[in-house]
Amino acid sequence: MKKILLFLLLCYAATASAQTDRVNVFLGSSGDHGQLSPAASSPFHQLSIVPYTNPTTHTGYEYLAKEIKGLTHNRLEGVGCMGSGGLILIRPFLETHNKVLNKVDEQASPGYYAVNTAEGIRVEVAVDEDFGKEQFAFPVGKKGFFIDLGHAFNGAFVDNEFTETGNLLLGKVRAKTTCHVGIYTIYYALEIPKASRWRKEGNKIWVDLKEETKIANINIAFSAVSQNDAKKKVTEYAKLDFETVKKRAADRWKSSLSVLQVKGDSDKVNLFYSLLYRSLQSPYVISNEQGDFRGTDGKIHHSKETRYHGWAIWDNYKTQLPLLELLDPKMYQGVVSSIADLYRYGKFDFAGPYEPANSVRTEHAAVVLLDAVRKGYQVDLRGIKDSLVRDTTRFDFKKPDKYLEACYDMWAMAKLFPKDSKIYLERARSYQTIWNKDFKDLTKRDVDRMSARDMYQGTIRQYRWNVPFDVAGLKQLAGGEEEFVKQLDEFYDGYYFNRANEPDMQSLTLYNASKTPWRYQEWVHRIALDTTIQYYFNDNSRGIGAHIDRIYKNEPKAFIRTMDDDAGAMSSWWVLSAIGLQQPLIGEPIFYISVPFFDQITLQNGINPLVIEVPNASDKRRYIKSIQLNGKDLGRLWITHDELRKGGTIRIESTEKPTDYGIANNWISNINE
Repeated sequence: MKKILLFLLLCYAATASAQTDRVNVFLGSSGDHGQLSPAASSPFHQLSIVPYTNPTTHTGYEYLAKEIKGLTHNRLEGVGCMGSGGLILIRPFLETHNKVLNKVDEQASPGYYAVNTAEGIRVEVAVDEDFGKEQFAFPVGKKGFFIDLGHAFNGAFVDNEFTETGNLLLGKVRAKTTCHVGIYTIYYALEIPKASRWRKEGNKIWVDLKEETKIANINIAFSAVSQNDAKKKVTEYAKLDFETVKKRAADRWKSSLSVLQVKGDSDKVNLFYSLLYRSLQSPYVISNEQGDFRGTDGKIHHSKETRYHGWAIWDNYKTQLPLLELLDPKMYQGVVSSIADLYRYGKFDFAGPYEPANSVRTEHAAVVLLDAVRKGYQVDLRGIKDSLVRDTTRFDFKKPDKYLEACYDMWAMAKLFPKDSKIYLERARSYQTIWNKDFKDLTKRDVDRMSARDMYQGTIRQYRWNVPFDVAGLKQLAGGEEEFVKQLDEFYDGYYFNRANEPDMQSLTLYNASKTPWRYQEWVHRIALDTTIQYYFNDNSRGIGAHIDRIYKNEPKAFIRTMDDDAGAMSSWWVLSAIGLQQPLIGEPIFYISVPFFDQITLQNGINPLVIEVPNASDKRRYIKSIQLNGKDLGRLWITHDELRKGGTIRIESTEKPTDYGIANNWISNINE
């Protein structure tokens, strides 16, 4: 028996390691093609260490750049507004502190980053949770570190305070959040054991090392709670050598990535794990081991559940959050409770003055809470009801896109509070008036223009599909079944969709609510795997300069030009598509099924794993011939969350030609049900 257990453990370790080895952390790290970095980081933690390059990008790092100005220690991956993070710049130096270093080569993997410089300095970094160990190998001679505690991307630094005790700094730094809307605070501890002399001038510090020193380490820790927590972590981890921290960092990623196991084409498997890795960066853990955390009111609170912060809900509520829920229900309960806390301690559409972590957006938080309730998670609705209701008074009904978005939230409020549903449903149904006024007529000259009628990062054609809570009503507004399909075909076949941003991300699922669901199955594969045509970017309108290429590529220039990954939103869409599942309506625990990209997928997150099998899978076999759930014909192209949670086996038989499988039993959202 012991031999069997040992064999199984070895097999698991080999599988997990293989998954980690497949991650390309350089994906999306060049130019404006995802706004990602190869920073050493840990799943769902703020500390993120990588060189600050010249020229730079939103994350502070450009793959093609050779000049290195130093290391910075946080960033919110894949978001816009000229970047966010970049706190605490540390530059090793020889002779003089004001010279940049020049990259010769670099290596990186989940939790680890290393670079060799032309000056003879080698830098290695490992990050486990919110602790980082930085190891510097120097040539003999004058050397040291320059530290800028007032550094931040995009002019976001607010203030810093610190104390020095021996070779340890304890401090608190505040900076503006993404888009400069609010302010977040990070408590830190920074130790340089081999420092021989410190010189300070404001927020700038020069640290000398002895000339004979060949190896010098820096230990750094972040906390969202207090300096003492950061100090405790540095004290605990400083005892470990670099290789031990590196191994712990890798093991942390192995554990997270191994929840999903896929078998199939090697290139697709590599892309899968590289994008899954991107889906597991944020939100960030903000509570300590004792359960203390700071709310958005700036005060310390306590909970037995882990607390998270660092939101991009408007960007990723359709994809990343449903994916995280499938991967780790226990973790997701903490995420849900943390979102509910926003209503308890202070919720802002973007951010406020006391954010415990860098953050972006929280719109549609009510929709996420409804989705969680429907999936069986605990939400203290009674305790936050007044705040939820107050939040509805801030909804924007002045702009066409915001009107549709607000109606979605009103629908969610009606479901959250059935006794008060009448008034909320009445407001939600009013989308029909604005739809007829602004979205019905496609002959107007501005329907293809980005941000027309003061809309946000989208066109009339793209936003008109954004009524996921009442597709039955949307079909009637469009003119009935045939006209609805005709307009949807025109939208996709004419390449009016926008994969560079999220406004119409779920519009593709509308095919499953029609008589041609096979078109959904076709287009999922085309957008995820094929060369396609993209006319829209985040800096211009539809024009003649189309992007004609694959959207998802496993390389530094990974995405469409100007396309943000938006805290895992775009990566998570691909991951969900790769396993053949997409949730068309957040708030309703239903998933549409398409043909996965792999022969076999195993989701290991409960007592009974979920296995999805696709015998004879190939790129040409994109259409569904039949679906069996635990040996019985499913007879439909959708599956409930409860069915997924029970585990078992889904067997999808694919074919090269469209079929009518499941058409007689399709699922369509209806505001009246």
